[in-house]
Amino acid sequence: MTDLRVTVGEYDLEATWTDDAPETRAAFANALPLSGEAIRWGDELYFDASISVSNENAREVVPEGAIAYWPAGEKCCLFWGPTPASVDDEPRAAAPVTVVAVLEDVAALSGLEGGARVSLDRS
Repeated sequence: MTDLRVTVGEYDLEATWTDDAPETRAAFANALPLSGEAIRWGDELYFDASISVSNENAREVVPEGAIAYWPAGEKCCLFWGPTPASVDDEPRAAAPVTVVAVLEDVAALSGLEGGARVSLDRS
């Protein structure tokens, strides 16, 4: 069962909440729906998402498909591959982020050209 419906441009994806950051997850869930015009940085998309929460179990290296929150920049981030900060093929944020969910399948994002409109909502 999925928890989140994620739309990236023309792609409809599903994601599942993680248990790594319960306070951030709750704040993120309460802020849904979230959407915005995303900027692409390598195989990461990020967009404005003002959520009142601090870093919780934040890290720079994240799993493929991570949906994360960057409190310092008030951004929601989607990772599916290497970024300019990566070592080898790992998804890596420019600064520590808190992972709140993971996309179940990122294959569609590999064909994404540039930025895209992103929206997240409950399934």
